[in-house]
Amino acid sequence: HLETVIKSRIPGLQSLISKTISELEAELTRLGKPIANDAGGKLYTAMEISRAFDQIFKEHLDGVRPGGDKIYGVFDNQLPAGLKRLQFDKHLSMDNVRKLITEADGYQPHLIAPEQGYRRLIESCLVTIRGPAEAAVDAIHGILKELVQKSISETVELKQYPTLRVEVGNAAIQSLERMRDESRRATLQLVDMECCYLTVEFFRKLPQDAEKGGNPTHSIFDRYSDTYLRRIGSTVLSYVNMVCASLRHSIPKSVVYCQVREAKRSLLDYFFAELGKKEIKQLSSLLDEDPAVMQRRTNLAKRLELYRSAQSEIEMVAWDK
Repeated sequence: HLETVIKSRIPGLQSLISKTISELEAELTRLGKPIANDAGGKLYTAMEISRAFDQIFKEHLDGVRPGGDKIYGVFDNQLPAGLKRLQFDKHLSMDNVRKLITEADGYQPHLIAPEQGYRRLIESCLVTIRGPAEAAVDAIHGILKELVQKSISETVELKQYPTLRVEVGNAAIQSLERMRDESRRATLQLVDMECCYLTVEFFRKLPQDAEKGGNPTHSIFDRYSDTYLRRIGSTVLSYVNMVCASLRHSIPKSVVYCQVREAKRSLLDYFFAELGKKEIKQLSSLLDEDPAVMQRRTNLAKRLELYRSAQSEIEMVAWDK
């Protein structure tokens, strides 16, 4: 009778043991793998965890995970709005045009066209584009920093090692700052090039007939008339708007190339290079797992081994019957 009762309980025991084994395996997975004792094993662990973070960060930029779409908002909304707020037409008021043209002429008024005056007017307008350009660079930097923090919180493996989590986060932010500085330099250089080198072809097409102020036989005062200055202001505004429309597309290209593309390609390159130089003691300090967690993992592994052994023996008994 006792043997019959025991055999009838075997399926229930098997089910209970299988459930317990699954629970133990799940908790061991959550706690993560134990740390290797040698330097190579520690380095491998640190790099694998860092790569897991890097992959999650790339997924945010590629649209697999949310957040990267905010970058489009900067180029579709913030940058155009910033350029629109510059209000070049107000900057090219009659008084300002007269002031810059006469200052550029100096003691000898221009004969054919106020070339220096044109240059000063155009430069004084285009230099203001530096503001929205820098703001776009900083906005993208802010979004990338936000994605780094989000990726760190989503990297389960980093939760196991607080020091490594801090180091990876700091390394990523430092890389983003270097990329931001390079992006600012390249983007402002685009604006400065437009300020320093004008598109000559645009001005060659301008009419130079006598009625529009191009005749050197007109008096000096005719060349500073409201009609003439208004035409200069209108011409400069057309040119500035043309350049602004061009920069509206080239600034995002520069920012994406220097910041977004580089962040995807080499966010942790410097960190990996430095990681490879560390001694075993330094690697151990990075992988500073909580001793209580380490002890719990050891205990769980022992329990799991016992349950698997029991499962094997019960299965043998079940087959014998």
